[in-house]
Amino acid sequence: MPKFVIEREIPGAGKMTPAELQAASKHSNDVLSSLGPDIQWDHSYVAGDKIYCIYSAPSEELIRAHAKQSGFPANKITELSAVISPKTADSNA
Repeated sequence: MPKFVIEREIPGAGKMTPAELQAASKHSNDVLSSLGPDIQWDHSYVAGDKIYCIYSAPSEELIRAHAKQSGFPANKITELSAVISPKTADSNA
């Protein structure tokens, strides 16, 4: 299934408390549950005024549906073409 990175511009995101992040995660999970098993949230990175989320979904449209229903913006959605890490340099990996 394709993987996407979603850039969400949320002023003050980096200053959210653990309780606020937990509530946002719960709300996102609730919306994901209502959309069915074809869309999955892997993890997110919170940095400054943005949250970068990694999702698996069959289409960008399903990610946009999650954004609309959850109220979390999806300012930019990019399909990932590859994932690399330090281990990528090891030809035996």
